[in-house]
Amino acid sequence: MKYRVEITDVALAEAEEVYVWIMDRFSPESAQQWFEGLMDAIESLNKSPKRFSLAPENDVFPEEIRQVLYGKGRGMYRILFTISESIVYILHVRHASRQFIEP
Repeated sequence: MKYRVEITDVALAEAEEVYVWIMDRFSPESAQQWFEGLMDAIESLNKSPKRFSLAPENDVFPEEIRQVLYGKGRGMYRILFTISESIVYILHVRHASRQFIEP
């Protein structure tokens, strides 16, 4: 089964904040490379999104929350998403060191 992937405005804004942060501190090329990799990771959710683990936040939300880890080392980000029928909703893009989200 193939899923449709939809990015929420909140998740897109969070990704754009990271893009600007990388561009300011490193280079536009690094920011573009990071963003393209992020979009590839998000788009990969159109196939078997349930292969990814439940997020720590899953226990405090009524719907199932899963996560994809993107990046490495200190540049690790968590892509938080939920699945409803045949749609994967990207909820947040958060640095892995940030506190977990709450309802």
